[in-house]
Amino acid sequence: METKKLRRFPGNILITALLFAAAFLCGQLAARVRERALAETVPVFAEGSWGLSFQGEGETPVGNVSLQELEGYDAYYVRDTEDKILYLTFDCGYENGNTPKILDALKKHGAKATFFAVGNFLSDNPELIRRIVKEGHTIGNHSMDHPDMSQIASREAFAAELEPVESLYQEITGEEMKPYFRPPQGTYSESSLKLAKELGYKTFFWSLAYVDWYQDQQPTREEAFEKLLGRIHPGAIVLLHNTSDTNGEIMDELLTRWEEMGYCFGTLDDFC
Repeated sequence: METKKLRRFPGNILITALLFAAAFLCGQLAARVRERALAETVPVFAEGSWGLSFQGEGETPVGNVSLQELEGYDAYYVRDTEDKILYLTFDCGYENGNTPKILDALKKHGAKATFFAVGNFLSDNPELIRRIVKEGHTIGNHSMDHPDMSQIASREAFAAELEPVESLYQEITGEEMKPYFRPPQGTYSESSLKLAKELGYKTFFWSLAYVDWYQDQQPTREEAFEKLLGRIHPGAIVLLHNTSDTNGEIMDELLTRWEEMGYCFGTLDDFC
């Protein structure tokens, strides 16, 4: 019985085939490496709770999302400037007697602020709202019920948290509310920023805040000044809470010390 002989390829053909296969595999590997590198360099929109990474004293902190990315949604956390100007904002959940003290200090220094109010703060304090507006300050929208609006998917549900606040403001003041929005709890998503923009709102986060909202754990004067003086920076949007006893007590001195550092006070209208 005859046996078939194996056909042998010439050596140069075999080598060429092996080189071609090796080149193909290397090309595939290089493409995957490039894809992975590209994926790592393309920024992914961060979502969740607003947060900051502080740099050196007097320097602008780095936010979860860059200033440039936020601006695409009419959203801000700081003003891009080298001028010593800061923007005072207060989150208002309820009234416990500190807001009048804060207003007295603001009036003394000729400083204007934006008070981001929830629905009950408006409905429970119409006279205080009228005083805030009369003295040249702005009332911003902090939602009706302070929910996590990053989880609201529909335009209708999102609007249902903003429009009642607008109506309350107009009933109290006879004016239309400025379209300035601060997300409750600082939570946000790309979708919530888009919805706010679609409804005509500018969203304002912050570049300076401190833990001042626990009524039974209020910071000392020293702790407050350490944070609020040491971390101030040009273009800062400062977030404070109107319920803080410490803020009510230190506001006059705090404004004085910022002024001594060369700072003046702007309004969120500067971002329009």
